[in-house]
Amino acid sequence: MHCAVVFSALNVFAHVTQVPMRKKILVVEDEPDQLEVIRFTLKNAGYAIGTATNGIDALKKAQTVSPDLIIMDVMMPELDGFAVCETLRGNPATASIPVLMLTGLCSHISRLVGYESGATDYVIKPFDADQLVSKVEKLLYQQSEASKTPGKPRSKSVAAASK
Repeated sequence: MHCAVVFSALNVFAHVTQVPMRKKILVVEDEPDQLEVIRFTLKNAGYAIGTATNGIDALKKAQTVSPDLIIMDVMMPELDGFAVCETLRGNPATASIPVLMLTGLCSHISRLVGYESGATDYVIKPFDADQLVSKVEKLLYQQSEASKTPGKPRSKSVAAASK
């Protein structure tokens, strides 16, 4: 009898401790060293990581991978991050994916262009790994909360919300 109680308790515990599905993040960066640092940081934080090294590849992978979040550089070959973000926002299949611009462009104008192109948030390189993980957690939390509220539109960007 005692064994049956222990076994039953273990079954309940197993159901309670199921690990949720890992969130998928698409990292778009043309510099291999930067790409590896970002990938390593986020993978160690428990995320599933996909990568792209240019804007065209990013658009393709955003469609096929269906990431929960995209982290994207701005200055890339073939298609820059601003243009990629605008294209993502114009496509119903990718319009609601949060986009975090991670770039060396630090001017006020660059930030405004980023938000106007549809970026959800903007981080300047060099970045702190803990800050990046914190931003990712915040954006994914906001995305999950927005998806729980039917009829509530996702704000285009942080800048738009603060206007």
